[in-house]
Amino acid sequence: MKRLLVIYNPRSSRFCDVKEAVLSRLPKLKGYIIGKYEVEPTDVNQNTIKLAKLLKDDDFVISAGGDATGVISVNAILKSNKDVILAVLPYGNFNDLSHTLGTSDFDSIFTQTVANYYPLEIIIDGKFYRYATCYVTIGMMAEAVKLYDTPKLRRKLKTNFGRKVSSYTQLASWYFKNRHKKQFLPDFKLNDKLQPKKTSDYAAINGKSMARVMKGGEDYKDPKIFRSETDRLTNFWRLLKLMLKSIFHRIPGSETKGDQIEFLEPATVELQAEGEYQVFQNIKTIEIRKSKKCLKIIQN
Repeated sequence: MKRLLVIYNPRSSRFCDVKEAVLSRLPKLKGYIIGKYEVEPTDVNQNTIKLAKLLKDDDFVISAGGDATGVISVNAILKSNKDVILAVLPYGNFNDLSHTLGTSDFDSIFTQTVANYYPLEIIIDGKFYRYATCYVTIGMMAEAVKLYDTPKLRRKLKTNFGRKVSSYTQLASWYFKNRHKKQFLPDFKLNDKLQPKKTSDYAAINGKSMARVMKGGEDYKDPKIFRSETDRLTNFWRLLKLMLKSIFHRIPGSETKGDQIEFLEPATVELQAEGEYQVFQNIKTIEIRKSKKCLKIIQN
């Protein structure tokens, strides 16, 4: 029989939903050998390594959680080099990956089709860092995601009522408190072109949405192309203009086959991919490119 492995985080704000809608259904599921992987309270890399060792060819993996759980699942599958099919269910705050795929409930993932998904690959100072499915940001707004690790916000997110409202209001509050305190990105070149000194943010967009309300495209279907953009988002009016374009049309950006960011001096920068945030110090280059590996993924 085929193995089915469910990935979930028992400490997540929506774990009660995962138990009711997914885990409780497993004993009644026929035709599969059932396995579970609880995300450990370490970090993405440690969970990725551990999960990758468990995977076998022909496994069916279900990521039941938010984008962070999806990041672990995706990175483990690609690092394992196993022939695995992934389904992603939306039990997080923004759920950009499941929104991109159109997968929303447990029953439907057994009847939908399998498609190829081409993620982004992040290379820092020549060394592989992580795969990202929907987007990568570098700079001021990347740091804002650390809000979701604060106990106060996590308590609010555990309640169904106002989950999205809490997310966006806290982000707005953080922005207005910090936009004048933050430094701009250190002087850098993007694909050998020197960028304006007051650039605060870089973004690469591969999926249909970023933070759910900002619209992307279908570059995840393309093995070579994605979009990227730089901007000065410390300026409120520039941010407002960007948000309006992104919500009602599409996130601005230019097609690229790969971006090479080169800092003129060793730099300290914030980087986040699908809500997973990290600070890097004394780095010279960041490369964002399409991965040569593709995912087999359930898509509506």
